[in-house]
Amino acid sequence: MTALQNKIDFALIFTAKNANPNGDPLNGNRPRTTSDGLGEVSDVCLKRKIRNRLQAEGHEIFVQMDENNTDGFKDLTDRYNNFLANLTKEERANFISQKACEKWLDVRSFGQVFTFKNKIDPKAKGNPVRGPFTIQSAFSKEPVIVETLKITKSVSGDEKRSDTMGMKHRVNNAVYVTYGSISPQLAEKTGFTNDDATTIKNALVSLFDGDESSARPSGSMQVLKVVWFTHNSKSGQYSSAKVHNSVKVDNDGNVFIEELDGLQPEIIE
Repeated sequence: MTALQNKIDFALIFTAKNANPNGDPLNGNRPRTTSDGLGEVSDVCLKRKIRNRLQAEGHEIFVQMDENNTDGFKDLTDRYNNFLANLTKEERANFISQKACEKWLDVRSFGQVFTFKNKIDPKAKGNPVRGPFTIQSAFSKEPVIVETLKITKSVSGDEKRSDTMGMKHRVNNAVYVTYGSISPQLAEKTGFTNDDATTIKNALVSLFDGDESSARPSGSMQVLKVVWFTHNSKSGQYSSAKVHNSVKVDNDGNVFIEELDGLQPEIIE
């Protein structure tokens, strides 16, 4: 299929209500915040959720979660070596990265560095893949209030003491905004297509479907809008910064878009 020919910019607006949108493991799993008190959801966290949505839709994903493993391989090294075993000697010598992009949607979208132990062909080495899809960390529109609850956990393995005390953190109510782009120049290198872009767009719209957990109860995370700009050329009519800055979001999640001549956004509720 033909690689993506038109530059894409987008904005994603979502809310968190009584949820922990992205816990910080270095801070007791409290919701991530900036030095100014704004809530933050890292770009890595967002890409993890996109991968999960793509995987739920039946697409082959290289970087899978252990608890969401669908191909039976226990880690990336085993998955990579099984992939190499199914390539010809010529493909392992010349086309590893190309074949990886063909096989896995997240590789041709986000890119990948192949640093895994090679047990099949020690001479085979995949070149790093630079993906066309980029997304920024999401930040709340105003400083967040983080509540900490003391909870009782009745799952201790100690026979003498069944109940233990624990902590649970949540953001009361916040609107988060993030921005991203898809580069046609890099799409040509990975084989990323228009259909792939549509698939990613749909994953953003349904980002929190199936993402429920104790930290994020069902309905506590909600996508409000995806604003999708498709330029009329590879280089785009405007810079990504100008397009992103045209999307204004207030503290209540209302979205206002400054008109850019010749660039009409698709707004998905």
